[in-house]
Amino acid sequence: MKPWSLTLRLFVVGAVLVAGFGWFALRQVLEEIKPAVRQSTEETLVDTANLLAELVAGDLRDGTLAQGDLARVMSAYGQRRPGADIWGIRKDGVTHRITITDSRGLVLLDSAGRDVGADYSRWNDVARTLRGQYGARTTEEIPGDERSTVMHVAAPVRDGERIIGVVTVAKPNRSVQPFIERAQQRLGVLAGLFIIAALVIGALLSYWLSRAIRRLTVYADAVAAGGRPEVPGLPGRELTQLASALDSMRSQLEGKAYVERYVQTLTHELKSPLAAIHGASELLRGELPPAQRARLLENIEVETARLQSMSERLLNLAQVEQRRALDEQTEIVLRPLVDELIEGRMPQLEQRAIQAINELPASAVVRGERFLVRQALANLLDNAMDFTPRGATIRIATQGNAPVGMIAVDVLNQGEPIPDYALPRVTERFYSLARPGSGRKSTGLGLNFVQEMAQLHGGAFAISNVEGGVRATLTLPRA
Repeated sequence: MKPWSLTLRLFVVGAVLVAGFGWFALRQVLEEIKPAVRQSTEETLVDTANLLAELVAGDLRDGTLAQGDLARVMSAYGQRRPGADIWGIRKDGVTHRITITDSRGLVLLDSAGRDVGADYSRWNDVARTLRGQYGARTTEEIPGDERSTVMHVAAPVRDGERIIGVVTVAKPNRSVQPFIERAQQRLGVLAGLFIIAALVIGALLSYWLSRAIRRLTVYADAVAAGGRPEVPGLPGRELTQLASALDSMRSQLEGKAYVERYVQTLTHELKSPLAAIHGASELLRGELPPAQRARLLENIEVETARLQSMSERLLNLAQVEQRRALDEQTEIVLRPLVDELIEGRMPQLEQRAIQAINELPASAVVRGERFLVRQALANLLDNAMDFTPRGATIRIATQGNAPVGMIAVDVLNQGEPIPDYALPRVTERFYSLARPGSGRKSTGLGLNFVQEMAQLHGGAFAISNVEGGVRATLTLPRA
């Protein structure tokens, strides 16, 4: 089984925590809704019972309760149809039931007209109120059915300090149940939306973090592959600091390895020309025939020129390898640039009867640093001249299947194909093949410079054998 990624683990943990805490909080809130609503209802019943107790005190004291107008009022109250719309819940009947008892707990008046004369003295609401305490009870109308509970709240009817009766106001809990259920439903929906929103935000944060880590990974892989990628721009101070730290570490390690590699390769490459110069100088100290002396002097001159060329190309290569961005970017029209390079090499071309044909269209315009592009094209042209036999042709043209937004410049020469063993190594530093005719090798830095320059521009370089010769392709961004 493939191990979970860090971001997936963070998302799963976050989702579990959000869902768990959300469910727990919702459950607590839902459990508090019913008692809160019933407490509010009880508080309203207390006010109503005390108001009625004051209204009936005179009739109860005078013994005219049954003959008064209150009986008619209560009967009419029970028949009322409010037709109220309370926040979307319809109310078509009154649900309060009012009972009035005397000081013994006998029912004198019942708004429902059912229990007149009944003994309520044992009910908590009446019994406690007659003792001067707060009286209230909740009783099931249907035994065993919790949904049939009715809340009763009583208030004393006083004659001075003496309690002469009790007014009880009752309200079935089922009348407020729709409000409880609606509140629970709405809270459930809101909690669900909250959890979904939290999960979406968590997923977005996980994606954001995963994308940032993935960009850092791509950057690290590119560095490990020998590239010089730009430091990715990342959101967040911590990620930016991490990217900068990685880049700083890369620069320091790369600089150290770069110096060590250059010292080693340069020392190795200098051995051969220095040995040749040293050997020739020792031989020149003795008496030599003029022809041999001239040959030794020529060898010294050739090896010195090789050292000079190597030092110049090393400087150019080092300049490109250590750079991570272009100093300038301008539009470069390739056709006149190649014409200029061919014109500068015309004496060598004519001496060897080599024809260089510039087939680049006027629309071949790239964007980059002109000096580097010119040097790379010059290296390609020089390399093609070295391997093109007398009387052959070099063609410089564009390639039709270049990637979108790029221009591919082909330099084709009619020389011998590159051996299979050498083809993957021709762009290596200091690697060179013997030139036809002279058998001499170059510095081995020209094609390596072209490759480094192409990478710096965001392009590519490739060399391959084709029918009738060798093709070097330099791909650069189109202007």
